Amino acid sequence: MPYVNIKITREGASAEQKAELIAGVTELLRKTLNKNPATTVVVIDEVDTDNWGIGGESVTVRRARGQ
Repeated sequence: MPYVNIKITREGASAEQKAELIAGVTELLRKTLNKNPATTVVVIDEVDTDNWGIGGESVTVRRARGQ
């Protein structure tokens, strides 16, 4: 039973986009590794930009500076 965890920042990913990610990852595992889609689990975690850090600072701060 494959388990895939996708982490993205909590901003703007629509329900349709998340559904496409789930379907796409499931299909990729079926095609590449011959995994059964019925037993493939895909979880999308959305993380607030204040809780996601890169290079010692939050994504919120980096984006405010235009990075």
